[in-house]
Amino acid sequence: MKNATRTAIAVGAALLLPTLATATAASASIDPPAADAPPVPSKVTIGVETINGSGCPAGTTKVTPSHGNTAFTVTYDKYVAWAGGGAPSTDFRKNCQLSVQVDAPEGYTYAVVGIESRGYAHLEAGATAVRRTNYYFQGNSESQTVTHTLKGPFDDDWRFADKTDTQGRIFKPCGKDRNLNINTELRVDAGDSAKSSFIAMESARGNSVYHLVWKRCD
Repeated sequence: MKNATRTAIAVGAALLLPTLATATAASASIDPPAADAPPVPSKVTIGVETINGSGCPAGTTKVTPSHGNTAFTVTYDKYVAWAGGGAPSTDFRKNCQLSVQVDAPEGYTYAVVGIESRGYAHLEAGATAVRRTNYYFQGNSESQTVTHTLKGPFDDDWRFADKTDTQGRIFKPCGKDRNLNINTELRVDAGDSAKSSFIAMESARGNSVYHLVWKRCD
């Protein structure tokens, strides 16, 4: 398993191991492609093959191309995990599994080079919330995992930006029809508080943007 390079923006970031954070989340972004970046295919189509998970019921999630075919955006309508108070016992964890098909002209391949995610959280004192992403190409044993943890008290928007360095990039195998599988998770631990805490990544205040880099196959 390869780890993405950490970008310490927002309240704190960690790869595989969570970092607790108490400050208000700041703005986060991924740098645009450099002037000497590999050429971007003129025609790219992006679609979702399958969507499964408690955080993305049917009809509540969509994937759209963005940033001139150098990214795609995932928006959710009902992606909220909460615990404590009157929360159902099963709602402390929500997940979503996407199988995304990215098609480009023959001779091109791509890798994910960055993820921007944003949402909102309300955490009582002693509560914690986790935002986790894992992605890999179908049939490929290599994967990337990024984990962020928020610690209460917290009541604000959160934003995270994670970049993958050149050595850590995982490209789709050239000439292979392989979907990009993305598994995300939101989790809340209410701690000792009797009040409810939640973390949300919904379209009104949150989404995820997956930034891509293209290259020609050898």
